[in-house]
Amino acid sequence: MTAPDPKKDLHRYLQTARDVLLWKLEGLSEYDIRRPLTPTGTNLLGLVKHLSYCELGYFGDTFGRPADHLLPRLTQDAEPTVDMWATADESREDIVGRYRGVCAHADTTIESLALDATGWVPHWPAERSEVTLHRILVHMLAETQRHAGHADIVRELVDGATGMRDGNDNMPPADRAWWEKHRHRLEQVARGVAADGS
Repeated sequence: MTAPDPKKDLHRYLQTARDVLLWKLEGLSEYDIRRPLTPTGTNLLGLVKHLSYCELGYFGDTFGRPADHLLPRLTQDAEPTVDMWATADESREDIVGRYRGVCAHADTTIESLALDATGWVPHWPAERSEVTLHRILVHMLAETQRHAGHADIVRELVDGATGMRDGNDNMPPADRAWWEKHRHRLEQVARGVAADGS
């Protein structure tokens, strides 16, 4: 057994979450990857775009490694949700390509710095704005996993597909009829509890 390597472990889990997020786009039309499926407009391609900006900010700017050539800079007067959806001028290839480029830039930061290397996050409160690579790795792992979870739900709403990764849906073996019956049972329980509580 080899000695644990916390940085490699965090980096590997981050890469797995990145891969899951991109996998959720596979096999879908342009419409389906852009469809807003929540009241706040959450959509699959927008999640990828958002995480591109997160990775570039946290692994680039935070550690003095800006890479403005990878993404258009967001201005102070930009629409508040501009990083959460793809415009008509942005193709799937543009956004996925930018995400891969940003991740490669982030990987260089991760590989070249020690876990205790310090950086600065200007939009965090002053008492927490000085950070280590370790803290940013944990933060981005949590952020990416959170949005990969959103992508799981959005993808299921689009076409019923579920899963952790290609070849592993991480679900009990059951057909569509079983799931419909299961969902109906849960709905009945929820209604029954609500009726009893009112």
